[in-house]
Amino acid sequence: MVKPLSITRRDLLRGAIAAAAAPYVVSATVLGAGDRPAPSNRICVGNIGVGGRGNSHIGSLLEEKDAQILSVCDVDKTHRDKTTDRVEQRYGRDRAGGYAGCKSYADFREVLARPDIDAIVIGTPDHWHALISVMAAKAGKDIYCEKPMNAVIADGRAAADAVKRYGRVFQTGSQERSGGARFACELVRNGYLGKIHTIRTFLPTGDKHSGATGPMPVPEGFDYDTWLGPAPWEPYHPARCHGNFRWVMDYSDGELTDRGAHVNDIALWGAGPLLVGPVEIEGRGTFIRDPLWNVPYAYHIEFTYANGLKFIVDSSDAPGGVICSITGAHRGILFEGTEGKVFVAIHGAALAADPPSLLRTVLAPGDITLPRTRGHMRNWLDCIKTREAPVAPAEDGHRTASFCHLTLIACLLGRKLRWDLEKEQFIGDRDANAFVTRPMRPPWHL
Repeated sequence: MVKPLSITRRDLLRGAIAAAAAPYVVSATVLGAGDRPAPSNRICVGNIGVGGRGNSHIGSLLEEKDAQILSVCDVDKTHRDKTTDRVEQRYGRDRAGGYAGCKSYADFREVLARPDIDAIVIGTPDHWHALISVMAAKAGKDIYCEKPMNAVIADGRAAADAVKRYGRVFQTGSQERSGGARFACELVRNGYLGKIHTIRTFLPTGDKHSGATGPMPVPEGFDYDTWLGPAPWEPYHPARCHGNFRWVMDYSDGELTDRGAHVNDIALWGAGPLLVGPVEIEGRGTFIRDPLWNVPYAYHIEFTYANGLKFIVDSSDAPGGVICSITGAHRGILFEGTEGKVFVAIHGAALAADPPSLLRTVLAPGDITLPRTRGHMRNWLDCIKTREAPVAPAEDGHRTASFCHLTLIACLLGRKLRWDLEKEQFIGDRDANAFVTRPMRPPWHL
């Protein structure tokens, strides 16, 4: 009697075309190791952008037995060669003989075109996040995208819509959600602080200077034109690229979207259901005076919601900056209610409360609970298998990034603004709405 063929999840996803891609997977991984799943049951991943943060994601994926990194992509040959070697050496230690199953690319579109790649991790500079996310969703890939999810509000809306339209699993790299901050948000959501009247987020600051004195030659092996991508063309300088991109408004909003995307995300996670209706925004900022860098380094922005709730974003290290009234800390989120306060420290999510007994609260049956995860990357991989929403889905990533961009717009205009949360437009303000979208440099477009 002939046994029926066993069809795996990957067979269903790839269909007949999988055979053409088999050399990428089977020849390199068929031996397996220990309790590692069979190749056909692993989630095959391509990593796009493998510099600092992107390389950290490589390390996380290498620890996951049911994930397989098939490719790395970066416009910097030094980054992609070093990371390819890292992946192959690690997998090679798990198998008898050599391993050469990780292919490197300079063009991310080649990664998206591979039918044997199920999911991608985006670790590029911010101005690429939304565009690659849209293209990946159309290509049928699940997506882990570093925060902020977008560099422009309208682009984030396009990315969130594409994720929904194509049924993809999307995790924003807001890893604070996978830590102890969750409990503070549950206290807020369930009314243990009473009525929330004020939320404060405290961000780092610092008057930075690039030291740039003029254009420099593009290093060999670095595709600078593709690094710029949809952003305006500017002459190359190392102080513009790699980790320095966040101090240039063409690519990022500085700390407002760097650490701001973490602290404001937790604040919105906790109090999001309370923040409804039109909101008034007013802010001020002091901007870096430098030939190259131009983001604000000191700022104070206040959001006033229709129900009277205040949300204040402050650079706490600046002269006159506000610090946490409980701990005196300069980094984190403070929820203030009529019955108490809870502070969440940024990175590590250490909690403090007034009164301290709030931290001994035991949630009651029927209370709102937020997702528990085994780690942020792990949560994404689990959700790829179950097709459930991860802890930081695309809509949440877009909302947090939009909030951060609103803080920059308020600093740029220096006057009171009114924002429609539903329409994602400023109310009766053409000049402010000009900041909601941004033209892309050809040939790139959404």
